[in-house]
Order: sequence, then C-alpha cells, then structure tokens
Amino acid sequence: MKVLTVVGNRPQFVKAAAVSGVLRGVHDEVLVHTGQHYDDALSGVFFRELGLARPELELGIGGGSNASQVERMVGALAGVLAEVEPDALLVYGDTNSTLAGARAGDVAGVPVVHVEAGMRSFDLEMPEEVNRIATDRLSSLLLCSSEVGRENLLREGADGRAVGVGDVMVDVALRWQPRARERTADVAREYGVEPGGYVLATAHRAGNVDDPGRLGELFRLLCAIALRTPVVFPVHPRTRERLLAAGLWEGLLGAEGVHVAEPLGYAEFTALLCGARAMLTDSGGVQKEAYLAGVPCVTLRPSTEWVETVESGWNTLVDLDLAAALRALERAAPLERAPLYGDGHAAERCVAAIGEL
Repeated sequence: MKVLTVVGNRPQFVKAAAVSGVLRGVHDEVLVHTGQHYDDALSGVFFRELGLARPELELGIGGGSNASQVERMVGALAGVLAEVEPDALLVYGDTNSTLAGARAGDVAGVPVVHVEAGMRSFDLEMPEEVNRIATDRLSSLLLCSSEVGRENLLREGADGRAVGVGDVMVDVALRWQPRARERTADVAREYGVEPGGYVLATAHRAGNVDDPGRLGELFRLLCAIALRTPVVFPVHPRTRERLLAAGLWEGLLGAEGVHVAEPLGYAEFTALLCGARAMLTDSGGVQKEAYLAGVPCVTLRPSTEWVETVESGWNTLVDLDLAAALRALERAAPLERAPLYGDGHAAERCVAAIGEL
C-alpha cells in the first residue's frame, strides 16, 4: 500500500516517530509536513532527535486563523493527493493539520486513518475538540489509544471501524525514558534547579494565552507557584508573543523562582519531566507524557480528553484557579500507576490494522 501521512506539530512528530519506521517496513509511506509548526525548536529538532525520516513534502503553511489555515492546507493537500495517489491517508491527534488531512482525503475518496481517535473532552469551545469530532466522522479506520476512546466512538455511532491499538506515545516513552533519566540531573542543573525540587510548566492553548484576562491569570499563577517551588517554563513562541503584547514578558523574566527557557526538544524536555516534582500544563499530549513518566500533573484546563489520568489520581484539573493548583501540588503521588495506554507495541498494531484496509 501507499500511505500518505500528514503531520504538522510537535505531538504529531513524536507519534509519527513511533509509527513511521514500522509502516515503512511494510508499506510505502509519503510523509507530508504542513508547516503548522515551522519554528525549528518545535519542528526540525524532533526529526533529528527521534530519527524520523525527513518529510518528502513540506507545504510551509503556518500562521493565520484556524479557519484560513485549514482551508489553505486542504487546498494544498488536494494537489498532493492527486499527484501521489495514495491508498490511504494517515493523520494523528487533533490539530488543524489533522482536520485538513481528513477533509482532503474525504473529498478525494481516499480512506482516512485516524490515530488517537475517539478522545473527547466534551468541551466544544476547544478547537481541538471540534477537530477530533470532525476527523473521526470522516475516517474509515479509527485507531484508539484507550478503551475510553473506542467506547466514545461506539456511543456516537461512528461509521469507521474502531480498533483499540494502545497509544503510540507509550512506544516512544519506553524507548526514550531510560536515557532521559540518565541525563535528568545534568539537564536540571543547567536550568538552576535540582531533581525533584521543581515544577515543569508549559502553556500555549488559545483559551489560556489569547485572552488577555486569562493570560494575566496564568502569569500570576506561575509567579505565585514559583515563590514556593521553582518553576522551569519553556515558553512556546505563541505564548511569548502574547506575553510581550500584554506587557508581561519582562515581569516573567524577572519573577523570583521562574526559570524561563526556550522551547525544548523531546530529549531535553523528557529529561526535565522525569526529574520534576510535578507537571503544570494545558497541553493534552504533555498530560499523557507526565503519566507515562510517573510525574503528577496539574492541568490548567477545566476539562481533558485524557480522563483516565484524572480518574487514576495522577492528573488534577484546576483551570487557572491558583488555590486549586497549590492544593494539587501539595498532594502526594498515587501509589499505583496502571498501564492505561498499552504495552509499547501500539505502532505494530496500527500498521497491522492499516494493512487490513
């Protein structure tokens, strides 16, 4: 089979790193990078570190509103599909690139395969939730990271075939965590902190950084937490732009206990994550990475698609409530951590399911 894979942002590069090598051992893959994340710190470094093959095609479509970005991607992918003539189109997750790939494949009559299908936060104000639902409705093969995802699809009456395969992020974590843990102490000290004595933080969701009021709440929350426990904060380019525009950037740089960093590659980020006392984030993928690393997560959102992490006690939803965040950070980690997302062989199951299309 010839499979056209569409990627565009950090989590998708990580997931593709698990699947692409296995897929290319059986089928012919053409990898397309939409350009949604075009900064080298959010794109090129992941290809280099994770051994992901360079994209055969790069569309260079970044920036603009969600709607305009998706439309431009769909148009460009239509031309790619006509030229490549694949037997299937593979997408990951819930980004604009995901939705654009699914829409382009549907229009071209090419079966769409969705990795990480069925995940739901049930918050339609999140663009990612809308993308997830729309992509699942357009997909012929729905590859689910957990039983919760498969149950969501069955309840919704999805037309595509839903298959539980496990989470490909587990495949990557099992491969990378041992070497990341060996580097944890050295990497932590590069940022002026000690293993186990800091909180690692990320924030980039539009709902938190595009609204000036919520951005101010986020700023105050980070600064207040840092007065108790040092915070290492790799700043996403989008977040940096919003902080600069709001006049908060200099205040963040000068805040006591806040260690501002550039965006990190997968290896360095994982090393810091493994040594953190807790993870503070609004990212869906990072919530799951924290669980896989055995690090308690405090999520700066009112809802999550990774409900299993909350139910297990490893993840706490606090939105931007400082008091709730402080309480969550004081809790001890649970004693048990079940293998919620599989055994590290999800990529093989994905490829086997694709072969049955």
